[in-house]
Amino acid sequence: MREIALNGQKRTDTGKKASKLLRKEGLVPCNLYGEKKDADGKPEALAFAIPAAELRKAVYTPHVYVVNLTIDGEAHIAVMRELQFHPTSDALLHVDFYEVNATKPITVGIPVKLNGLAQGVRDGGKINLSIRKINVTAPYKQIPETLDIDVTDLQLGKSIKVGELKFDGLDIATSPEVVVCSVRATRASRSAASTEEAAE
Repeated sequence: MREIALNGQKRTDTGKKASKLLRKEGLVPCNLYGEKKDADGKPEALAFAIPAAELRKAVYTPHVYVVNLTIDGEAHIAVMRELQFHPTSDALLHVDFYEVNATKPITVGIPVKLNGLAQGVRDGGKINLSIRKINVTAPYKQIPETLDIDVTDLQLGKSIKVGELKFDGLDIATSPEVVVCSVRATRASRSAASTEEAAE
């Protein structure tokens, strides 16, 4: 996984009013959940804020990052889990981070990358990517930037499902029945097939 560094500052006021004031100052309220548990056994949140301009480089991107987070001088390694956006302006309102380490497995959605020219495309079809990310589980250091899928042998009218895929060191968390990509017939491929049948 790619890594990115972000800097934050602890916040003591955590209500709606305080969050509104932070956003007016160009800051995004965030929580970091780690190993620490409260009296009820639930993960304890460290409340902090990050400048919106700094967060943009980690949020508005197709990449998935491990975040080297520094909060008032304290270093943490985390991934972003819950992001809240304004329903109309799409502005980032809140982010939840989860602390990770080199041995504990995490589940994240990793972008799919199709490699090769599918046989079905060479035959006049069109390749269709049905899902952009597949959820995988592993310690973060074992998780790649992209999940590379070779589509060279994919025929016209055929598809690749999640259950057909294997990646070294990764457990796939997405349902095996989900279609990743397929090659659909186009007018050109259908007319070519009709011409061939007529010739035969």
